[in-house]
Amino acid sequence: MSGKYDPFQNMLDVLDVAAKKLGLAYNDYASLRSSERELIVSVQVVMDDGHTEVFKGYRVQHSSTRGPCKGGIRFHPKADLNEVNALAAWMTWKCAVVNIPYGGAKGGIQVDPSQMSEGELRRMTRRYTAMILPILGPEKDIPAPDVNTNAKVMAWIMDTFSMMKGYAVPAVVTGKPLEIGGSLGRNEATGRGAMFSLLNLLKKLDRKPEDMTVAVQGFGNVGSIGAKLMQEKGFTIAAIGDASCTLYKKEGINVAAAIAYAEQNGKLLKGYTEPGLAVIPTEELLELDVDILFPAALENQINANNAKNIRAKIIVEGANGPTTKEADEILQQKGVIVIPDILANAGGVVVSYFEWTQNLQSLMWDEDYINANLEKVMKKAFEEVWRIHDEYQVPMRMAAYMLALDRVVKAKKLRGIFP
Repeated sequence: MSGKYDPFQNMLDVLDVAAKKLGLAYNDYASLRSSERELIVSVQVVMDDGHTEVFKGYRVQHSSTRGPCKGGIRFHPKADLNEVNALAAWMTWKCAVVNIPYGGAKGGIQVDPSQMSEGELRRMTRRYTAMILPILGPEKDIPAPDVNTNAKVMAWIMDTFSMMKGYAVPAVVTGKPLEIGGSLGRNEATGRGAMFSLLNLLKKLDRKPEDMTVAVQGFGNVGSIGAKLMQEKGFTIAAIGDASCTLYKKEGINVAAAIAYAEQNGKLLKGYTEPGLAVIPTEELLELDVDILFPAALENQINANNAKNIRAKIIVEGANGPTTKEADEILQQKGVIVIPDILANAGGVVVSYFEWTQNLQSLMWDEDYINANLEKVMKKAFEEVWRIHDEYQVPMRMAAYMLALDRVVKAKKLRGIFP
C-alpha cells in the first residue's frame, strides 16, 4: 500500500464507483463529495495541577439532506479533520442504508483520554460542547458515543447543552444513561445489529451458527457485546483481542467470563486466562483459520499488506472503515463475503433513532419492543442490499453504497438547491 491511508479518499473512491453503476451524473452527487460544514475548535482545559492545555476539537456535518445530522464523538490521539470527515460521510450512508431520517455527522477531540482524570475529561467535554453549541440541537445535530466516549460523556454533553438553554433537552444526544432519557437496548444495539446481519447472511448461504468459528478484533462495546450475542446463538468465538493482547482457543473462549474480567481490569483483556487459552501475536488474529472475522476496532485494519493472508470466508465489519479499498479488491478476488460497516454496524444508530424519538415524545419503550424493531429494520436493510448485490452482481459494500447514494440523491433532487 503506497502512501498514507486516507479514509475520506477511500470513501470517495467507493462512492464514485457506486454513482457510475447507478448511472448518476457528477452534478447529481457533487455536493456529497464534501461535507456541508466543518468546525474546528480550540478546547481549553484547566488541568488538575492548575496549568492550561489546549486540545484540537472537530465537528463535521456531512449531509442534512434527509434530516438532522447524527454521529458519534471520539476522544483519540489520532483524531483529525480528514478522519472525522470520512466518519461523518459513512454516517450519512449508514443512516440511508437503514432508511432512518438522519444525515451524517461526526466529532472528535485529539487527545489521549487515558492520561486524564475524570475531572479533566469532564471539563474538556463541557468546553468542547460549549464551543460547538451553535450547530448542536435535537433538530440540527445529535451526538452519540464513539471511541473512548460513553454514556457518562453523553450525560455531560446533555447537561451542558441544557444549562445553556435553561431547560432539560434529553434529545440533544443519544447513548445517554437510562436515568436521564437513555433507551433500553442502546448499549447492546451495535453488537446486536452486527449479529442480526450475520444471521441474515447465513440464511442466504444455508449455513448454521453452530458450524462457524469467529475471530473478534477489538473488545470494546461493539466487539465484546457482539461476540457474546454471537456465542449465545451458537457461534464458536475462537479468538478475541484488544490493544493489550490477543487470545486464541480453538474450542471457543468463554466470552462472558472475558467481559467480566475486562470490566474489573481497566477494560483490558491482558491477564485473562482459562484452560486451553493461548496468547498469540496481535497481527495473527486477522489471519487465523476461522470462518468469520469480526473487526470491531479502528479503521484501516484489513489492508493491502494483510488481505492476501486472510483465511476467513466472511467478514462482518463492526468498526467503521476497517477495510481499505485495496483490501476489498483482494478479498473480492478470494471470494470473501464482506458485510460492510454501513450495514453491519448500523444497529447503534437505529436504536439511537429510537432513543431520540422516545425523547421527543416523552416516552419510554420496553426492551423487547426495541430489539424486535431493531431486528425488523436490520432485516429489511439487509434484504435491500442483498437484492442490489444480486441484481447488479456487485459486492455487498458496493450494493450498500448504491442503495444509500440513490436515497440521498433522490432526496436532494426533491429539495433542490437553495436559493
